[in-house]
Amino acid sequence: MSEPVNRARRALTEAPADLLLDRIADVLAETHRVERVELLQVDYRLSALLPLADGEPVTGPGHPAWRCFDHQTPIVSDGAGYLPVSMRGERRGVLRVTPVPDDPTALGELTEIATALAHEIAAVTAGTDVYRTARRSRRLTLAAEMQWEMLPGRSRIRPSFSLAGQLEPAYAVRGDSFDWSDDGQRLWLCTINGTGEGVAASMLTSLGTYALRNARRGGLRLADQAALADQAIFDLHRGDRHLAALLMELDLRSGTLTAVDAGSPRLVLLRDGEVRELPLEAQFPLGMFEATDYREQRFELCRGDRLFVVSDGVVDATGKDVRYGETALDRFLRRTGPMEPLDAVRSLIGDLRAFVAGDLVDDAVVVCLDWTGPQDRPGISTPRGC
Repeated sequence: MSEPVNRARRALTEAPADLLLDRIADVLAETHRVERVELLQVDYRLSALLPLADGEPVTGPGHPAWRCFDHQTPIVSDGAGYLPVSMRGERRGVLRVTPVPDDPTALGELTEIATALAHEIAAVTAGTDVYRTARRSRRLTLAAEMQWEMLPGRSRIRPSFSLAGQLEPAYAVRGDSFDWSDDGQRLWLCTINGTGEGVAASMLTSLGTYALRNARRGGLRLADQAALADQAIFDLHRGDRHLAALLMELDLRSGTLTAVDAGSPRLVLLRDGEVRELPLEAQFPLGMFEATDYREQRFELCRGDRLFVVSDGVVDATGKDVRYGETALDRFLRRTGPMEPLDAVRSLIGDLRAFVAGDLVDDAVVVCLDWTGPQDRPGISTPRGC
């Protein structure tokens, strides 16, 4: 690691939470003769790059900042450098530096520093509102605030998988949500198709999410995770409120997908350019009845398979009295094959917004998962049938 990168890292770790950008600017002025440093964060809708300080939002898709964000690579344009501010696949935004040195080594150092900035923003965000506040182009509803705070992130990349999700309408989402976690050998993924309005919907989803996390962290198998969450919701609401969810566990070594369908959204497989819905066994939503016994299903994934989970808010989106529907959805999903998961999710949401000519009225959740296959390890072979 070069001395400029080391200096920047030290400055970041020693800086007050609200002064990360200022400290980086001081270091870059000395090490790379950079005169101006700007942080552009992607907003909740994935439709604008918003400056941390004063400045104009970047919304045009052809802008160098968006090309940097989309392709996750440094972009040099008109004397300015645009660097991806990302960590572990979570895209937070773009760092714009002016002027940018005409030197590939220096550009590489600046890219490393932008990554270090992403890690430090993630570390300090729990203790300051500076970065959260600057990410919104308008006020979040209270329910949406609760939903976004509960998410594990919006995208993630690991050696065996890539993953992304999005909630809509981003600034007013109520009950739809998703959650994920991995331990290097297994990935757990849950999507929730929430019901109800406002804070009541968000509170129900929160209860279900935390109950599932509690069961997962207690080492329970997938069906028992569903049963624990089911009982927690029933104990509180006695069947008057319930929650539709899809629980999945992916063995990252073999590609075996275990699923529990509790009144869930659609689970769609994209393989070799063809789209098909996986046949889930419909079971009762969480909290509908007391002591529901849930059953697990198993599917074998192939290296390169892509899974989409979409709630009914996607299929039922209506524009000009016409429903979006399964046919349009499948056609669009087929076109996402070359895209990264976050780009695929963002493109689908963008297509929905165009279809309804604005923000979605009903909640919608979209999650995209790519299983890239087991890494080369002794004793691990390609899954059967692939």
